Amino acid sequence: MSKNYFLPLGGTGEIGMNLNLYGYSHENNEEWIMIDCGVTFSQSGTPGIDLQMADPNFIAKKRKNLLGIILTHAHEDHIGAMPFIWPHLQCPIYTTKFTASLLEEKFNEYKISFDEKLIIIDDQEELQIGSFNIKTIGLSHSIPEMNAIVIETPNLKIFHSGDWKIDDDPIVGGKFDKNKSSELSKLNIDLLVCDSTNSIVPGRSGSESEVRDSLIDIISDIEGRIFISTFASNVARLTSVAEAAAINDRQVVLSGMGMHKIARAAKKSGYFKGIPDFVDEEDAGYLPADKTLILCTGSQGEYRAALSKIARDEHRNLYADEGDTVIFSSKMIPGNEYGILRLQNTFAKRGINVITEKDSFVHVSGHPCEDELIEMFNLLKPKYMIPVHGEHRHLRENANIASQCGIQAKVIENGELITISKDGFSDVKTVENGRLYKDGNILEHDFESNSSERSKLSFSGVLTVSIQVNNNKIQKKSIVNTIGIPEFDEKGIRLVDLVQERLSQILKSSKVDEKLENRIKNAVTKEINYIWGKKPFVEVIIHYN
Repeated sequence: MSKNYFLPLGGTGEIGMNLNLYGYSHENNEEWIMIDCGVTFSQSGTPGIDLQMADPNFIAKKRKNLLGIILTHAHEDHIGAMPFIWPHLQCPIYTTKFTASLLEEKFNEYKISFDEKLIIIDDQEELQIGSFNIKTIGLSHSIPEMNAIVIETPNLKIFHSGDWKIDDDPIVGGKFDKNKSSELSKLNIDLLVCDSTNSIVPGRSGSESEVRDSLIDIISDIEGRIFISTFASNVARLTSVAEAAAINDRQVVLSGMGMHKIARAAKKSGYFKGIPDFVDEEDAGYLPADKTLILCTGSQGEYRAALSKIARDEHRNLYADEGDTVIFSSKMIPGNEYGILRLQNTFAKRGINVITEKDSFVHVSGHPCEDELIEMFNLLKPKYMIPVHGEHRHLRENANIASQCGIQAKVIENGELITISKDGFSDVKTVENGRLYKDGNILEHDFESNSSERSKLSFSGVLTVSIQVNNNKIQKKSIVNTIGIPEFDEKGIRLVDLVQERLSQILKSSKVDEKLENRIKNAVTKEINYIWGKKPFVEVIIHYN
């Protein structure tokens, strides 16, 4: 008896680090394919953690059964984990030319040999991977060459949507037009696994061409330099900005590693045709202010990005003057609000104008809103739907919309392996899952990480006690050091002196045994908590001579 499985390990119940597995078993033979392998950027609560990604241990244990990884598109939340996870899998990689260009840069950076495993595929390509018949279908998104994946096993047909929207004039990439609608309506899909990012947003996401037209008008009314920051990966937006600049007789300067990386990949893949060459930022100072448009990274308030350096007047080549204008052609990603608002206020304090999506029409999303979801459901007419790529409220709302369209929807979470057939869902069970943290150069499981200790340190500081024991006797003099703790109490007495006083009392009555360290730690913690009202991280170091 054959069975079909779906298992999300990342990206379901959250936005980011997408990793999805499809399985097919027949006569005790299991076959698996993976769709996407992304990261999410760490925010508050995990200080010092650079990236997070899904723990692939479930499939790593079955690596001989993993027939390939298909990457739907080049966003970091879909390919960013590949340099860290793929070396443990070593299976073939299937993706388009543009995505491959960015993946190659990542692999080369980490000195990963991959050439013989990378297979370039095109829109509308069909291939057989074991028992899986695969067909790619290009859909509109905010990055080139996003492909939905039609997965057909001997007894089930699945449509994995990837990230998508409905845009009949996307500037870059294929149009979601009548031909595309006709193609989708003929697929005869059993199961739809669908993007849920904007399911709680009514209406439609809007067209990229409308943003271009709006930018043309906005730029025409601005004097002085213009700085536009957007997601570097949005090649359509970069194209829109370049076209709007050319129409308004401005030259475009690129700034930021992300911008240059995407521009290289886009040109290598045949994009940016018909638009003027970008100006090197080293030459930007030679351009008149009213002929300049600087396209830079940093729309999410990243401290080290080009826009933040410009705001602090610390950029090596670029500067902003009073009366210049900064346009944030992007949305605030949840969790980044503080950094973005701080950046905008830095510009405002210097007399530099700030325009955001709340002020003017300068951004559209790359994900489907409610009306687009309904249109897709009515085109595909799947029997069943599983929402992915969203937090729980997004998943629930996407499931509600599907149900209203007569589709049976099932909300699951990361790590839930579900069996699917033409008769519906069955057998949901939880398998090994979790997160990996990239902490500097070290990759570790979330439960191994000391990031929670770092959070405590940032909240209440560190107090270190150092004592010396000679001939089994505690020496009178001890050393107390603090980091991140107030110097004085409310009466103006040094906290270190108060701790030293209490410490002397403890040491007089203490004997040298295996519990000495804990007695000191507990006494000092209670004393500092009594004085300050907080419990710092207390470390006791005993030197035995």
